[in-house]
Amino acid sequence: MYKLLITLLIAAPLIAHANMADELVYKADQYRQSADNLKVTSLIKLYKNDKLDKERLYDVYIKPDRKSLVISQSPSEKGQRVLMIDDKFWMLLPKTKRPIRITPMQKLLGEASTGDIATMRWHEDYSAEFIAPYETSGTGYNELKLTAKRKGVTYENIELSLAPETSIPIQAKLYLISGKLAKIAYFEVTEIDGEQQVGKMILKDEIQKNRRTEIEYIARAHHSLSDKYYNPTYLARNPSLLIR
Repeated sequence: MYKLLITLLIAAPLIAHANMADELVYKADQYRQSADNLKVTSLIKLYKNDKLDKERLYDVYIKPDRKSLVISQSPSEKGQRVLMIDDKFWMLLPKTKRPIRITPMQKLLGEASTGDIATMRWHEDYSAEFIAPYETSGTGYNELKLTAKRKGVTYENIELSLAPETSIPIQAKLYLISGKLAKIAYFEVTEIDGEQQVGKMILKDEIQKNRRTEIEYIARAHHSLSDKYYNPTYLARNPSLLIR
């Protein structure tokens, strides 16, 4: 009984610390996706040597339980769609009759992958722990380590920097399952409809340092798309379907 009591006394602060880290990540997510059912219009821009090289426009329809439908609105990719259901991703092309299985790391443009566009919440996919609180981090931010708790996520680990008090996301180092640093994301927050929201995510390639990819969230709206659209077979059979 005495040993059990000692174990509980030691474990209690660790559990409380972990819960606090998860709560901070949940707060940070509200700046990225503030509603369960959401339509987000995203403009992706690829820069090389600080000059705009390419850009693509996407509408993203997000529903609870890890459901997202990404629809390209750019003329060069018209009719191209990406569907995410739980841990599975499919790409649907206008001239193919079958959905193509892809991974969340499939590139859309520059450093922006399907997972970067289709998912906008961390707390559902990762468990969090403190690297250091802002008082001792040396950066002035709460420094957290996020570890994937499910398959089908884009990154195995994330080192996340959050502003104290507000938990506004500042920076995220994104690591692959191999432990390699894939890229670093920087977040810009702006006021949208009276609320502080992430207006832009900037992705920097750590290998090709002359390249950067910007994802600008140019519109957000509460929108609940019918469940029938979250079916790869249905989408493949209806390539010209107008989605509203």
